[in-house]
Amino acid sequence: MNTLENIRSFWPRDQVFDFLIPDMPPDLDLTHGVILYLEGISVSFGGFKAVDDLNLYIQNGELRCIIGPNGAGKTTIMDIITGKTSPDTGSAWFGQRINLLKMNEPEIARSGIGRKFQKPTVFENHTVHDNLELAMVGNKQVWSTLTAKLNSVQQGNIEAVLETIGLKEKITARAGSLSHGQKQWLEIGMLLMQNPKLLLVDEPVAGMTQQETERTAELLTDLAGTRSVVVVEHDMEFVRSIAQEVTVLHQGRVLAEGRMDEVQNNQEVIEVYLGEENAPH
Repeated sequence: MNTLENIRSFWPRDQVFDFLIPDMPPDLDLTHGVILYLEGISVSFGGFKAVDDLNLYIQNGELRCIIGPNGAGKTTIMDIITGKTSPDTGSAWFGQRINLLKMNEPEIARSGIGRKFQKPTVFENHTVHDNLELAMVGNKQVWSTLTAKLNSVQQGNIEAVLETIGLKEKITARAGSLSHGQKQWLEIGMLLMQNPKLLLVDEPVAGMTQQETERTAELLTDLAGTRSVVVVEHDMEFVRSIAQEVTVLHQGRVLAEGRMDEVQNNQEVIEVYLGEENAPH
């Protein structure tokens, strides 16, 4: 039996498979050069204001790092962008025409926004190739597609992604046998199979070795330009190695924004987040 057929044994037919595997995204209107607009966003949970009148703009093709102390609103913002959380007030636009607040999670994924969570979620009992193949499947007739053979273009896409994420030599390896860092790269590869225009990455180097961290920095830097990449991370050394623009959040608001050297020298940022030991000397 084809290994992909075994998915039926643990993935119910009625589950929303197309949330992971979107169709081709609609055309984005990027005439103003901005791919993501968050304006006046506020959201409260049980009286606690997680995000407070926040404005955030991500340029097309940029790599943006979002940092801040625990509870600053970083995860909540990613939840709003991907449709997991609805704000109390504000607007969220993907390009000029796509209103994210009128879409559900699968629709947002199909529009071209991919999200990678901190903990990698791959099919550990299946090969690296199978994981990428599954991520490529459209939401049309999923179960018949699982047993279909790949055409040359599809196989070429898989090989290109394998090259990008550095797992070409692991193509037949079981995903469960990969190191933590390799699993993270595989999940990024699965998102790339969906051709997102905006990639949200949550704490990508947590638990990685120094070598894996350096490789991840190279990967995310290489991805920027062809798509926009937003990275939420606590590892300041890693942020310094990749940062183009940095947004610092505090109590649900933007505390500071700019180049890394500007942010590091901001006294408010030093006081509430970086601390004197992380400040430039």
